[in-house]
Amino acid sequence: MSKTIIITGSTDGIGKLTALSLAEKGHTVYVHGRNEAKVDAVVLEIKTTTNNQNIYGLVADFSDLEAVSKLAVQIKKDIPKIDILINNAGIFKTKDVQNKNGLDIRMVVNYLAPYVMTNAILENIKQSEVPRIINLSSVAQAPVSEAVLRGKEQDSENSTYAQSKLALTMWSFNLAKQQPKITVIAVNPGSLLNTKMANEAYGQHWSPAEKGVDILVDLALSDDYKNDSGKYFDNDKGDPKGYFAPAHPDAYDVSKITNLLNVTSKLLGC
Repeated sequence: MSKTIIITGSTDGIGKLTALSLAEKGHTVYVHGRNEAKVDAVVLEIKTTTNNQNIYGLVADFSDLEAVSKLAVQIKKDIPKIDILINNAGIFKTKDVQNKNGLDIRMVVNYLAPYVMTNAILENIKQSEVPRIINLSSVAQAPVSEAVLRGKEQDSENSTYAQSKLALTMWSFNLAKQQPKITVIAVNPGSLLNTKMANEAYGQHWSPAEKGVDILVDLALSDDYKNDSGKYFDNDKGDPKGYFAPAHPDAYDVSKITNLLNVTSKLLGC
């Protein structure tokens, strides 16, 4: 049965390849990016390659939370039922460290933007009979500094990226508890995959991008994971495929999760 799938950050890297794979399987896929011309080009490319005409574009700069909120309003109106949301958009290296509100762009794109958009479209996701949310975490996870989250202090690229990914994982686990009818899984798709982000950051890669694509498609579609909500899948743990493994200890600390979400809520004015 065809599913309606949104993949953020899907104009290149494993996001684009995952969109292509899901389109080949006949699903309705929404491609997201920050550049309208690039989104349109990718939508056309996927339609042409797969002969699937049910491919659409979504445009928003995830470093701008107002733009994210506007996109969420559009999604709520235009896509009444969402079966799968893959929060793939992410950033590591960036020329501009802060967004217009003084927040670290890594924290915004990797954690706050998916938090804002997902919560805004939850009712549409709940319309699915078997809804799933796949959040792209990382093997890099570090304790979240409230000062860094609020934009009051700056940390290194590596540290802030790792903090943003742990924040995403902590929120994922909490969301799974709050929404028992939605399967929510955090996943490290694989370290140093052959993608633009990894090559720009480190100038090298360890594994082909397809390793990440395969697990994202698997987690999105396979019945094998219907009882695995609130878990962390580490795709570094095996070859060709990893397995569920412990995330950072803070991801299981109720008081730290509560504090993170309280700070997030205040920061966003929720």
